[in-house]
Amino acid sequence: MHLDSFSASGFRSLTQVADIPVSRPTILAGRNDGGKSAVLTALSFLLGVHRLTDEDRTYLQGDGAAGRRCEETWVEGAFTLNEVERAFVDLPGRIRIRRIARSGESAGWEYFGQQPADSRLHGLDRLLKQPLADLVTEFGLTPAGSLKEELLAAVVAHARTAPQVEQWQPLPKQLEARLPRLLMFGGKDESPDDAVRTALTSCYETHLEDEALQGQVRQIEAEITQRLEKEADSLCQHIRRHCNEFVGVQVRPEVSFRSGFKRAPLEVSRADGEPVDLSRSGQGSTRRIALAVWEWTSNLLEEAELASKDDLDAEEPVQTIVVYDEPDTHLDYRHQRTVMDIIRKQCALPHVSVMVATHSMNLIDGVDIADVVHLGLNDQGRTVVERLVDDCHDGIDFHLGQIAEALGLRNSVLLHERCFLAVEGETEQQCIPLLFRLSQNLSLQAAGIALWACENNEGALHLARYLVERKRSVMLMIDADSRTNKLFKDEKLRKAGLDLEKQVAYVGEGLGFNEMEELFTDERWAKAANIKWPRPAPLAWSPADFAAHRGTKKFSARILDMIKQEAQETSPNGKPAMLNGLVTTLTTAEDVPQQLRDVFAQLQELAH
Repeated sequence: MHLDSFSASGFRSLTQVADIPVSRPTILAGRNDGGKSAVLTALSFLLGVHRLTDEDRTYLQGDGAAGRRCEETWVEGAFTLNEVERAFVDLPGRIRIRRIARSGESAGWEYFGQQPADSRLHGLDRLLKQPLADLVTEFGLTPAGSLKEELLAAVVAHARTAPQVEQWQPLPKQLEARLPRLLMFGGKDESPDDAVRTALTSCYETHLEDEALQGQVRQIEAEITQRLEKEADSLCQHIRRHCNEFVGVQVRPEVSFRSGFKRAPLEVSRADGEPVDLSRSGQGSTRRIALAVWEWTSNLLEEAELASKDDLDAEEPVQTIVVYDEPDTHLDYRHQRTVMDIIRKQCALPHVSVMVATHSMNLIDGVDIADVVHLGLNDQGRTVVERLVDDCHDGIDFHLGQIAEALGLRNSVLLHERCFLAVEGETEQQCIPLLFRLSQNLSLQAAGIALWACENNEGALHLARYLVERKRSVMLMIDADSRTNKLFKDEKLRKAGLDLEKQVAYVGEGLGFNEMEELFTDERWAKAANIKWPRPAPLAWSPADFAAHRGTKKFSARILDMIKQEAQETSPNGKPAMLNGLVTTLTTAEDVPQQLRDVFAQLQELAH
């Protein structure tokens, strides 16, 4: 099963929040006490890791509600099932599963789906043989035999033909076993011991499922301990490589079969053999050890994926959701970048999703803004979720502004973007965000690139000079025929501090073209025109109509006039709208002209 999103009700400050995505990764941002930790703990409750207490239940509000908590707490997930999982109870490809705890009752899983209106036919997989035999007699069924499995099959077949209703019902045990696995790394106060234990718990659970150990109850503690010691040794070597001031690093796993994986205390020492008390060490050291543990966990997840691919008969792995709570705290900028690299590596694995709660603009800027969830508090002190609604460039900027304001970073674009792209005017400002996203599979903001239009304004070069002087990455992208524009004379660009070879891209140059519009083929123009600005029937635009204007000084102006004169009803109201119309018909990265893709790749390099 794959968890796509989840909602919560009655959990701490989460009176009612909906559709929090579980992406690759999801970033939770917002003010302190805004609900980030509550969201992560709610996810833990859904997957059976967190045990609900009365303190987790939301306080009621309104007249006479003072001091009273809600009677019902639940967290619901939207799950995608594979074919094997669907066959368990004849389920659709997507279902809703919730974990609910009513006052005075223990928490349990339920799914929303069809079941017989007759309550006697509910929960058949949980019945013993005699109750199943009674149902066979009661309904006059003819099972294939007298075994429990045969009785169950007969009653299940009958249940499918009975009148059905849609409602919440107990989740089958087979699906409980397929719920995603959670690896939850704590926040800024997490100890290295806790990080090690979380990492090795994954190994421990894997080894417990080893068929070779089934039935060996008396021997399993020693067997698991030995295996974990090998994994721990690999982990210790990894920590030593990344934290070279610690020469001695040792982990001693302690395993109890009855209570599970108990402890894995981490012991480190310096070159002179002196032990290091990590509880009294600086936060930077302990966080860097945790960083090494997280990186090792990435390698472990990758090995598990490769093993499942090699074994064609193996069951598809369950989804692993890795959770980080403020992972960049107490880390310098270089190590913050390492955190993002680790997260990207984990997200590249097919069965791994990642959720990160953070205040870091570096992490927020490093992902697609659609995967950023902004959490805030309403007037009643309850958490509300803000998601990106408008997916256009201006909408992304507005959403980023909301996040920055909550973090007290009003000038976030100027302060945090890693590269600045200057273009000539409105045409490029409209089209470049769309083309870049299609080509590079992420938005300009997610790549750390800020876009602004020069508009033939001398002030644009002053801004470029200002950024270059402060060691910021800048690129100027202009049409080849703009070399004649006095604003873009070589001497002016050099005076602004721009490297003409590396920081100035002349679109169309080298191909014999003057402007961006010429980069798109006649076939592409004809296809877009037939979609956006068709001629009166039965006429249609052909590549030859556009080829006729090649070689003229202003290709774009000539084809704009042609379309305006011959289009049936609608026509673009200017060159920016015309090129934007063409760009919106593109569907793949290969549809973006190669020269633009090369420039965009260079931009991404500058933004790193």
